[in-house]
Amino acid sequence: MSRKGENIYKRKDGRWEGRYIKERVDGKARYRSVYAGSYREVKEKLHIAKKLLETADEPEEKSAGKMAEVSEKWLEDIAGTLKESSIVKYEDLLRCYILPEFGEHDFSRITNRQIIDFSSSLLLKGGMDGQGLAPSTVLEVMSALSSMRIYALKREYKIAFSPECVSIRREAKEIRVFSVEEEKKLISWLKNNPDFTSLGILLCLFTGIRLGELCALGWDDIDLQENVLHIRKTMQRIRVKEQDKRKTDVKIFEPKSTSSIRDIPLPANIRKLLGTYCQPGAFFLTGQKDCFVEPRTMQNRFKAVLQACGIADANFHAIRHTFATRCVELGFDVKSLSEILGHASVAITMNRYVHPSMALKSENMARLDELFAVK
Repeated sequence: MSRKGENIYKRKDGRWEGRYIKERVDGKARYRSVYAGSYREVKEKLHIAKKLLETADEPEEKSAGKMAEVSEKWLEDIAGTLKESSIVKYEDLLRCYILPEFGEHDFSRITNRQIIDFSSSLLLKGGMDGQGLAPSTVLEVMSALSSMRIYALKREYKIAFSPECVSIRREAKEIRVFSVEEEKKLISWLKNNPDFTSLGILLCLFTGIRLGELCALGWDDIDLQENVLHIRKTMQRIRVKEQDKRKTDVKIFEPKSTSSIRDIPLPANIRKLLGTYCQPGAFFLTGQKDCFVEPRTMQNRFKAVLQACGIADANFHAIRHTFATRCVELGFDVKSLSEILGHASVAITMNRYVHPSMALKSENMARLDELFAVK
């Protein structure tokens, strides 16, 4: 039996008729009808007809175009929000990995299966030597694809993939921290071989600043009256374009995050040592106004110092890990340490840079003896 409001009726010829509005012209409704031998059948037909009409009225999803075209527009879109070094990194990820694989593909037709296979291929045989890329590099590739996907979705393009379908396990790297004995040996050598390089390494050992921050540092960034080190810049070698040729150049930028812009109190002995070298207006590592030491050169000098000291090889960043670890061992509160290191959160400090020694762990465990001694 028909119900009120359904617009379904039984005709005189015995058939059932269902009516629906197909369109409106000048405010007047124009109807279409469906027919069937029973009420139930015509109701189902009417439901299908209305759904088809709704689908036909929906705007067709736009195709984003080729990956090469989407990536170019995406880079233009984000250029004003990122630093030059970040843009260069994305350009390299596109040039080396993404565009060779998907450049001519329709961005809207790339599937999750293709993204999964692509990431697996990069891990197993990616890179110039075909030995596979590091998980961290593949994660950066997926991050770029994710950012492009969001860019396309905001413009209501049809998208069929999501980089979240890829699961990459990043293996924790072994962190190099100098032992107390190694650090003492290093400090002794630096003090007995004084020059700007030794001074730079000592400054990092007692402030934890990054290599790029050290190389960009000027003597005007050090306030010997207030006993404060101002970190406002960082140095990095990045790729640049010059007459269609790729080359690299050293650039000095503001740090990537606002938390990296910071003021660090100087230990008294370091402040005293700095006073004997001070060259106003000059770069810290050279004492000259128009000459600097770039990070790669400083890294090599540091490795040469370790070799001269008889200390096992390490990257310059080990100084930063060592500084953070010593601070924890000496009882620094983590919030202060996090701000000195220029971290956005305390969690980063604890997870990445704090590595308690076995001696400190033993000392902490020994405190349980007091509980056991209760009678």
